Amino acid sequence: MITLASVSWAFPDDLTPWRTAAIVSGWAGTGLLVASLLLMIREAQLTRLLGGLELSYRWHHRCGLGAYLLLLCHPLALALDGWSEDPRRAWQTLTPLAQSWPLWLGWAGLLLLMFGLATTFALHLPYRRWRAFHFVLGAGVVLGLTHVYVLLGNDSLLLALLIMAAAALGWRLLATDLGLAAHPYRVTQVQPQARGTIEASLAPCAAALVVAPGQFVLVAFGDGLNYRGCGEYHPFTVSGLEAEGRLRVTVKALGPCSRRLQAVEPGVLVRLEGPFGTFLDDTRSLPQLWVAGGIGITPFMASLRGQRCSQPTTLLYLYRNDAEAAFLEELGDLASADPLFELLTDASGDQAPDVDRLLQQVSRLNDRQVHMCGPPPLLATIGTALRQRGVASVAIHFETFDFR
Repeated sequence: MITLASVSWAFPDDLTPWRTAAIVSGWAGTGLLVASLLLMIREAQLTRLLGGLELSYRWHHRCGLGAYLLLLCHPLALALDGWSEDPRRAWQTLTPLAQSWPLWLGWAGLLLLMFGLATTFALHLPYRRWRAFHFVLGAGVVLGLTHVYVLLGNDSLLLALLIMAAAALGWRLLATDLGLAAHPYRVTQVQPQARGTIEASLAPCAAALVVAPGQFVLVAFGDGLNYRGCGEYHPFTVSGLEAEGRLRVTVKALGPCSRRLQAVEPGVLVRLEGPFGTFLDDTRSLPQLWVAGGIGITPFMASLRGQRCSQPTTLLYLYRNDAEAAFLEELGDLASADPLFELLTDASGDQAPDVDRLLQQVSRLNDRQVHMCGPPPLLATIGTALRQRGVASVAIHFETFDFR
């Protein structure tokens, strides 16, 4: 809507085709850029309306990439427009040294967007460095909008775009990154659940979050007497819901911060944002197949601990070895106590699990609703195998928790 409104308002009359393309691409890119900023806001109610945080981030990336490509077309179209008159004029259009400072702002914004997007796709970049580089995109947006403002002056549509961009950036920085809108909790208990995995019990210090099974929260652990926290927000699925707003989160040592969290101690202050996600919102109408890979067991734990299954439910739990399998003993007890709950486990070591053999053990496979959580390659393999066996794509639900 923002992009269409921008293009509709700014669509030029009686101009050459290339200059028209330049103006349209510039305004369309600006609209997508502002939409990308709005989609990066981590506010629980807003993200739920948009289909969840993961989907919002996916469209945030798409809008950002589309905005960059359109804004890249803007100076190229202006150069092509000048080419018909004089090739030297076209070259001057693409040479910042020959231009005034308002145009320098536009070039600087485009270069910062280029750099920020390049780091976004650097998947092996350490998270903290990636996050710092990602702020460069915000600077690029500010410079780009300032470029348009200086050239066009005080325009109502441009002013609205500037206000939306400033509000989105301000909310993300103050309420989210600095945690001014976060809920304070405190660690009350820490239990080891498997090798390199702990479960922390958290109690609210003020108003508690209203969390449903399958949802996750963004958590920033503070400092304790003998523990120094990371201080940055990471997504953790809620693995248990208790009375008076208390909850549990499970942390597996996968990176620098999560490895440090293995030593977290009771009394540490924690800030929570959320909850996010709709992963297990609809699990009561059809028989269920739940597939958990490694630490992907956590969303199912919150549901199984909360109440007995209302539909026949088979949990396929895949892991390397028993020492790394969290909640294995508790899951066995839950399966023994609930006649509708069936537990299938497989320890495949360093080898890929035998998906065909495992799915053959699931009765009435085509009648089931499938929820999967785990490493993306594993989910892709199992998803393909399910579709080959006639399971409809609409019956397969998964979350990867990839928010880069």
